[in-house]
Amino acid sequence: MSTIEDTDAEQARLLAAAQGGDRAAFDALLAPHRRAVHLHCYRMLGSIDQAEDAVQEALLRAWRGLGGYEGRAPLHHWLHKIATMACLRAVERRERLPAVHAEIAHLQPYPDALLDELDPALVVERREEVALAFIAALQLLPPTQRAVVILREVLSWSAAEVAALLDLSVPAVNSSLQRGRAALRAHTARPQRPLVYYEQELLQRFVQSWQRRDLDALAALLREDVILRMPPEQVEIIGRTAVTQFFATRPAGGRLDLIKLVETAANGQPALAAYLPDSTNTCRGYGIMVLSPTPQGVAEIIGFPDPELFRWFDLRQEAGAG
Repeated sequence: MSTIEDTDAEQARLLAAAQGGDRAAFDALLAPHRRAVHLHCYRMLGSIDQAEDAVQEALLRAWRGLGGYEGRAPLHHWLHKIATMACLRAVERRERLPAVHAEIAHLQPYPDALLDELDPALVVERREEVALAFIAALQLLPPTQRAVVILREVLSWSAAEVAALLDLSVPAVNSSLQRGRAALRAHTARPQRPLVYYEQELLQRFVQSWQRRDLDALAALLREDVILRMPPEQVEIIGRTAVTQFFATRPAGGRLDLIKLVETAANGQPALAAYLPDSTNTCRGYGIMVLSPTPQGVAEIIGFPDPELFRWFDLRQEAGAG
């Protein structure tokens, strides 16, 4: 028997056991699909915490509805249907749709370590679909249009499949997709990504300049039109001079040398975890900065002042003062 046949037989065994009430079999059956479903929910919601909540809801509904699964569509397809509807319900519970990037208060980064659980070749090939700018732009779309774009453009569902799930006509799906594409183009610039070694060098120089409080060197790494955002605050600082001035006066009162930076990665982009010292000289987690590098320098910095994010990055809440 071939490996594929072995896998199919094992999946059939797990499905039968799960439909018979075996929760361990259900968990094993869904385990290969969980990260992909989680990433789907993150694209829909823009928040890793809210994505986890949506996944938990979807898994509960999948467990309760597994008896009705007849295998006419692949299991991962069925799971994405359930997860999409869970996300749409979550979006409905929000107060209002943000109109501009600065209003996306719920935006959070997605650790690369979690992306590594997926097919690495596919993630590299389509990394613009996990980029923070793309995730943010999706949040500006109306919920149903957002679902259409993700299902059609990212998951490659047919228009008929999307129409059946969202209770739309095929022409309505196609129209929504066209409007969604146009909105994404308007909200998402597609700067040329530099080579990986350049990104690594840029990040190292950023850290070195930061820790030396060398503002001129730090400014030289930024594009003239660089943008700094800090959700959930509705803050948007634009331009090299303004961003450099912010760094010179705001973080730790401008004492950048007191802030310990640890390299990490999020959304397929270089990122930094920031630690601030307390009265005992213990550096405690403060937040995550995600950088958008281009051949001309850093185009965007999004800071997330939320130490609770550290658990997703498998980072310690404390680090020795450097």
